[in-house]
Amino acid sequence: MTTALLAGASGLVGRECLKLLAGDDGVTQVRVLARRPLPADGRARRVKELRTQFDDLADHPEWFKVDWVFCALGTTMKTAGSREAFRRVDFDYPLAIARAARDQGASQFLLVSAMGANPRSPIFYNQVKGELEAAVQELGFASLTVARPSLLLGDRQEWRAGEEIAKRVAWLFPSRSRPVHASQVALALVRAAHRGTRGARFLENRELRQQPSSGQ
Repeated sequence: MTTALLAGASGLVGRECLKLLAGDDGVTQVRVLARRPLPADGRARRVKELRTQFDDLADHPEWFKVDWVFCALGTTMKTAGSREAFRRVDFDYPLAIARAARDQGASQFLLVSAMGANPRSPIFYNQVKGELEAAVQELGFASLTVARPSLLLGDRQEWRAGEEIAKRVAWLFPSRSRPVHASQVALALVRAAHRGTRGARFLENRELRQQPSSGQ
């Protein structure tokens, strides 16, 4: 009898997580933090929408009385428009969610990070991801799972030229850094939640790519 909370359901990995959790007989309810209404294919009997702009999470501690927390929030520098805005979405909001869930007794936190995440990275994107990983680890969840995917494949709502080019030349990438389908990342996270391994575990891109994919 497990209750799950999901943030980032509109993104590639978040959508796949929602599909898996909504169809999981071991999950009684999936609470989805969302700015906008979920599309029709995201609604299900077990799904409960929690509308928020993510700045008012402290006003709703009852939302976070759950067992599992999946955080797939993320944006791009282009969409965010500035480093400050990017950091707010990719660091401040996920950390606020993690803190609220830990305060309410959540046992597991499952985070979508990125390959190359490192708080000392000269690349701003990887630096922020690394800082978030470190901050969440300090909260002391009984079980923490961090997925570090490379380029994500899937049906995006917006077209990205760089990603389309990368797909065509993916065979040139080293095997450890080849693109991974969002469904593979989501499946790895949900399987990790069911295992509930204590301590912190990092799922690197090579391991993520070994999962079955609904997009292949």
